[in-house]
Amino acid sequence: MTQFFRIVIILLVLLWSGCQNSTVRNAEISNIDSISADLDTLTSDQQLPLLDDYYTFMIGCDLGRNGYYDQQIIAEIMGEAASITGAEFVAALGDVHHYMGVQSVNDPLWLTNYELIYKHPELMIPWFPILGNHEYEGNTDAVIAYSEVSRRWQMPGRYYAKVFDVTDSTEVLLVFIDTAPLIDKYRVSEEHPDARKQSVENQLRWIDNTLKNSTEKWKIVMGHHPIYAGTTKDESERTDLQTRLLPILEKHKVDVYYNGHIHNFQHIDTEGSSIDYFVISSASQSREVVPSEGTVFTSSATGFALCSLNDSVLITTLVDKTGKIIYQHKR
Repeated sequence: MTQFFRIVIILLVLLWSGCQNSTVRNAEISNIDSISADLDTLTSDQQLPLLDDYYTFMIGCDLGRNGYYDQQIIAEIMGEAASITGAEFVAALGDVHHYMGVQSVNDPLWLTNYELIYKHPELMIPWFPILGNHEYEGNTDAVIAYSEVSRRWQMPGRYYAKVFDVTDSTEVLLVFIDTAPLIDKYRVSEEHPDARKQSVENQLRWIDNTLKNSTEKWKIVMGHHPIYAGTTKDESERTDLQTRLLPILEKHKVDVYYNGHIHNFQHIDTEGSSIDYFVISSASQSREVVPSEGTVFTSSATGFALCSLNDSVLITTLVDKTGKIIYQHKR
């Protein structure tokens, strides 16, 4: 691709994003100086500022659409929400790049899918990404290597763990996993060439050991693909993870599993499992919800999520493209 064409793309995206600002100003997010009431008694506009009292991070899934659909609008709302809640970082759970991933760290898609879209000052915080199935259509090594280009893109490997202080006495373990290689359909697919190169056994052993050695109060695992979800996507995606991954999560009493891939919001509570399963909607283009057993909440809205923690509570907040809280769960 010529330098001229790259410049044209950048100028078009900047022009388009400027046209979106008037829409963003109408978002239903407002800052409130002080709130002492309980979350359950507050309106949607009042709840976001209260989350500033917790250790909060943001979850974005299936983002990359070159700024089209709802991506630019939601990017601005994410920035406003980060400002209000004091979000520490963004967990980007795969498919930051749709349509065959990227080919290198210099691919223009880094600009049109990411840098020029998530430009809000409050989004200049760490981003902890994982790979989705669309990244596996391209050069997955380039996605990891982009950590050497961007200060905020912090991806030390295909799977990794982070520990953060929630309070002076409480920590949270976040386990970021690489789900595509754990699913057989990707391992045999010619369209996902890097998947078959990865060891299923090595990753599962690492997940098991990481959780076994954990002493943190809160244990959260995040992947791109769901373990449970209502969807028309291949059932084998979920059964492979139920067979390989789920027993490890249940053995070590994981609190929450967050994922994307389905492009809508779902909270699933399965009988016999103590884990809360959350499907986080696309931050650009959503799909209709398919009914599923164990579903507590569903929505076909686009948006993102917030996870907020303290010594005794883990709150999952689902936010739509207008900045409105559409669901909140306290664990």
